[in-house]
Amino acid sequence: MSAPQNDDSWVVLTPDELQIGEIYDWCVHPSSGAVVLFSGTARDHAEGRDDVSLLEYEAYEEHVEPRLEAIVGEMRNQWPDICRVVMAHRTGPLKIGESSVVVAVSSPHRPEAFEAARFGIDTLKATVPIWKREVWKDGEDWALAAQDITDVPSTQQPHKGSS
Repeated sequence: MSAPQNDDSWVVLTPDELQIGEIYDWCVHPSSGAVVLFSGTARDHAEGRDDVSLLEYEAYEEHVEPRLEAIVGEMRNQWPDICRVVMAHRTGPLKIGESSVVVAVSSPHRPEAFEAARFGIDTLKATVPIWKREVWKDGEDWALAAQDITDVPSTQQPHKGSS
């Protein structure tokens, strides 16, 4: 997983471990006073499933990065002052405690960074074709939250965040 050299957006789908420190460091920008980083981690349970021991992610790979780029584009439309954005997702097997997804946003002020990061992860979950399989003490199956994939919502006007 290597950061882009001359861009303010970094989207990646990878089987490699997500390097939280590297992502954070890259996201820091001279004009940003805030960096918000969300990391979704593999946990040891799900609704009705105790002792989850493994998560495995599969993706419709050729559609993932274009959808992530569309999300970043909409984030920049709604919050034009954001500086850098990272959207990264793992594929393959993950152990409990490993990061499966990271969304990081830097901006001059914290409200925009928080709002854009929240939009990023929520929209990723709803629009990007990535599925997870859980292995737990009594069996294995695809995650309970599987859903149809939808398009990235778009607005015509930039978001007016509070200060």
